[in-house]
Amino acid sequence: MKRIVLGVSAGIAAYKSVLLLRLLREAGHHVDVIPTRNVANFVGNATWEALSGNPVTSNVFDAVDSVNHVRLGQQADLVMVVPATADVMAKAAAGIADDLLTGTLLATRAPVVMAPAMHTEMWQHQATVANVQTLRDRGVRVIEPASGRLTGKDSGPGRLPEPDEIFAAIQDLLADPVLAGTKVLITAGGTREPLDPVRFLGNRSSGRQGVALAQAARDAGAEVTLIATHLEVPAPHGVRLVHASSALELREAVFDCAEGQDVLIMNAAVADFRPARIENSKIKKRDEHSAPVIELVRNPDILAELVGARSRNPELPPFIVGFAAETGDEQGTVLEYGRAKLNRKGCEMLVVNEVGASLTFGQETNSIQVLFAGRADSVQASGSKLEVARVVIEQISNATKSHAAVTK
Repeated sequence: MKRIVLGVSAGIAAYKSVLLLRLLREAGHHVDVIPTRNVANFVGNATWEALSGNPVTSNVFDAVDSVNHVRLGQQADLVMVVPATADVMAKAAAGIADDLLTGTLLATRAPVVMAPAMHTEMWQHQATVANVQTLRDRGVRVIEPASGRLTGKDSGPGRLPEPDEIFAAIQDLLADPVLAGTKVLITAGGTREPLDPVRFLGNRSSGRQGVALAQAARDAGAEVTLIATHLEVPAPHGVRLVHASSALELREAVFDCAEGQDVLIMNAAVADFRPARIENSKIKKRDEHSAPVIELVRNPDILAELVGARSRNPELPPFIVGFAAETGDEQGTVLEYGRAKLNRKGCEMLVVNEVGASLTFGQETNSIQVLFAGRADSVQASGSKLEVARVVIEQISNATKSHAAVTK
């Protein structure tokens, strides 16, 4: 968790900062919001306090006993100004500290990020150009504004980027880089096995857990490639995206991307079977009572195949993580089936979750058990899929360090 100061200067784009605040809080960060005095004309303090969970003021003379204009900057891991108006950037460039936000900017030694938002003429004015260069020369990261619709009928450069774009742009500053320098390949979503041009055999996977894993790995400093099979949620920014549809296409994509990767996380829900024949035209109802007979054949076991191929190709990932979506029955529990699968697949780590109606697939939350090859213990985690993903990435970081030490 990072301590972040989110400065908000007075512009119509302040509403986007509300959405950025939510992204920062959902990612688990502590956020102190400092609006300039006129921001209340656009978004009131009640909104900032409700979403940040912290008191909000723009007045230097509030909380004088804690010397707020110095304390907030001293404690911050990151200071952001979103949106940054021409006025606030000019004050920051000149070292003027006449309110809580500009005082904090002068007092902090944390990284500073500014996302400008203003009319095109103001952005391109020589004074603003010079101020931006001064700030950049001092190490401030000034994000280039987008080009598009501005206030009123105007359009051009000066538009505040979307909150998720700003959030993605600062991930290197927010990350605890436990996987810095690590290349991670992740599969996500559910495969579809075509029957004819309009029908397919599929599963209930939404791809949420795989996308969360990609986000958590990216936030941990990894270079992430995500192979997506029919995601119901958008892929995170800042990752390389590869698309696949069927199990055979996924297999091809994994083998194409796997060489040179350090970690492979096989999270996608891969169909065990596919139709033996794909019809060229839609399967018709020939009469009122008959139904087609669909012959199925087994799909390749991509996880086991990759593990086995490592003995012939040292460029394949040395650390492979499988996922097991299991249901218990009278023959065994979910965990027992998971341990058997870990032994059978031969991967280094297996994440087991119970699936079923209203469990895991398509849900916002998950509950998992993480199993390790050669170890009897397991790690349990539950919560949002991003929270679960962070636990998985942490365990991968810990386990890869141990694995590297053993294999040296």
